[in-house]
Amino acid sequence: MNPILKYLKNVFAAKRVLADDSQLSGLVKADFLLQELIKHDRAPGIAITVLKDGKTIFQKGYGYADLEQKQFIDTRKSICRVASVSKPIAATALAYMVQEGLIDLDESFYTYLPDYPKKEWDFTIRQLASHTAGIRVYKGKEYGLNKPLSIKEGLDIFKNDPLVYEPGTEYLYNSFDWVMISAAMQKASGIPFEEYVQENVLNPLGMKNTYIPECHSDDNYKKSGIDVNTIASSEEQNQVATFYTKGISGFRKAIPVDNFYKLAGGGYLSTSADIAKFGQAFLDKKVEIKESILNQFLTAQQVNGNSTYYGLGWQVSEDAKGRKFFGHVGNGVGGCSNFFVYPKEQLVFSILVNCTDPKIQGELDAVINCFFDEVDS
Repeated sequence: MNPILKYLKNVFAAKRVLADDSQLSGLVKADFLLQELIKHDRAPGIAITVLKDGKTIFQKGYGYADLEQKQFIDTRKSICRVASVSKPIAATALAYMVQEGLIDLDESFYTYLPDYPKKEWDFTIRQLASHTAGIRVYKGKEYGLNKPLSIKEGLDIFKNDPLVYEPGTEYLYNSFDWVMISAAMQKASGIPFEEYVQENVLNPLGMKNTYIPECHSDDNYKKSGIDVNTIASSEEQNQVATFYTKGISGFRKAIPVDNFYKLAGGGYLSTSADIAKFGQAFLDKKVEIKESILNQFLTAQQVNGNSTYYGLGWQVSEDAKGRKFFGHVGNGVGGCSNFFVYPKEQLVFSILVNCTDPKIQGELDAVINCFFDEVDS
């Protein structure tokens, strides 16, 4: 297939389409659109946090964290699967590791995991992080795998498969790239991936409501993860949302999955408020990474002269109005997420939905556009 066609088919290559409604504007319109999604059973629950110039200008939950218990979703307490928004978190940890000299982005992956099965071509950490290494996508039931695998054990799922193209010649978005990167990070640092992220990213940024699923770590590291099968009984405590999938007859509980092995690519759980805090940290320069390193992560890569609209673990693009942003969207079993940082406008958007791909991206783009109406008015 022509590489340009691949870009256009990929979710990250297309510019996000923004809706219009002449009768409403600003925050009123955003609130109306979100209420409509719940009213018409388009999503079980939606948590949204919007920051402008470092201040919260909109933070609200719509619908339910648990439909059966009629438990409302809360932007600060409802813990949802953030899916591929995990990648920017992992990428930030990788950037710190590059800064420490523990990992070289242009070094071969085999430098860090020499026992990984040899392929037809060599490939680098940078190529893995930018999805240009030729690693394959999910097959069959792998998307919803429910096995207690460590990160190292997760490599067994795909490590014996050939590369699907020569590294550097094409772009193919997938989460296995980041399973490999997290395995390399563990090897390079000598500590479990999740511990490095906790100590270097989550704790320094005050992301107290961001969690890993139950830990099945290499080297029997027993850090307590969050039990995704229970909900805290006290209304004063954080609560794990119930994860849903939408069928013809409505919402049903999503199939159980174990996402620990792909923590870096799609395994973290968090609140919309915490993810917004993460984005604001970049605008406030609280992420203490040298500009020369950070720019590599937040610059869209090129393949054959064409932009992939993707940096290193970050979506780097512009919306239909030409406004530049970096961030990520995510879709996983029981969770959908939007995370966008607009540097020029000093806006941060964090939207979490406790449902497998509810197919409401167009509506969420329209919601996001409302806040530019508010800023410009």
